[in-house]
Amino acid sequence: MSTTPLGSYKFFQKLHPLSLLAQLTSRRATGCLQVFTESASWSIYLDDGKLVYASSDKMFERLENILGRLRQQTHTLNSASLMRVRLIFDQNKDHQSTPQPDYQAICWLVNEEYITPPQAAVLIDELAREVLESFLIVKQGSYEFKSETLLNELPKFCRLDLRLLVENCQKQLRHRQQTQSTVDKQLASHFESTTEVAPMGHQVKLAEELPKRNNFETSDIKNNKDSYQSREKSAYTVACIDDSPTVLNSIKHFLDESTFSVVMINDPVKALMQILRSKPDLILLDVEMPNLDGYELCSLLRRHSAFKNLPIIMVTGRTGLIDRAKAKMVRASGYLTKPFSQSDLLKMVFKHIDN
Repeated sequence: MSTTPLGSYKFFQKLHPLSLLAQLTSRRATGCLQVFTESASWSIYLDDGKLVYASSDKMFERLENILGRLRQQTHTLNSASLMRVRLIFDQNKDHQSTPQPDYQAICWLVNEEYITPPQAAVLIDELAREVLESFLIVKQGSYEFKSETLLNELPKFCRLDLRLLVENCQKQLRHRQQTQSTVDKQLASHFESTTEVAPMGHQVKLAEELPKRNNFETSDIKNNKDSYQSREKSAYTVACIDDSPTVLNSIKHFLDESTFSVVMINDPVKALMQILRSKPDLILLDVEMPNLDGYELCSLLRRHSAFKNLPIIMVTGRTGLIDRAKAKMVRASGYLTKPFSQSDLLKMVFKHIDN
């Protein structure tokens, strides 16, 4: 259908993302809104005012993360197929002959029957939420609206209600702001207090039975353990922050009780005071947790002097270079990949503790 063009602004100016999206919806626009800032860009595709796709920079990193979660629901999608997608569609990131390669990758996955059209719709919905959340906080930039796009010629897997998507994204942004405010207040309250902090009352109780102890230890780990045990300090405190009871139990089992006191924490927000009270020598921090992910929590901890040099090890099932780069950006001390053995864990802990 013909639409009234929104026009374009080539020079940076104050932007009002909500206003732009409201115009697109009310005019039942068909085409692509492209927004640019000095460090990022967004592309929002619509059909008669409904969202059919949304993309931003780091498109393949976003796509791979969501596809990784989708792998648990389908037996046809595996690491080899994900790698093949990357090789086919992301060979030249700056090359303009293949516009919107991430959407073409989704079409290819459906065509090759790695995923179904309904799964593609779920994938696009999750991508749209991530893209819109980052777009809604933009304050300055330039934009243009194009009625003719590549997606006009490609199959559509969904037509999402843009108003509803924006409302959900706003709720999520407000929730994150409230969560971060709570964390900041807790930390500020602790560091402003001059009274002695009472010992931690209790740790997270887990009913799950522990597996049999693994007797395997490499000689270098054995020597390291002996040297640490010979010091005046008989035990080190390790805080483990993970929403999985299985992972918490495994870590507690792997770390010998005569050397380590393990504080198990399954909620990154409510348990922040436990970290402060226990004064750990090292933190093992899960990346993927509800409400506040590991990267955000690590960044918050690094803002305070008590945790400036404390070893913080990110624990995750993700193995991509982007995830390792994120860990470096928030100044994590190390990166431990799940699943890990007792040997892997001990090597990582002894590498960083008391260094």
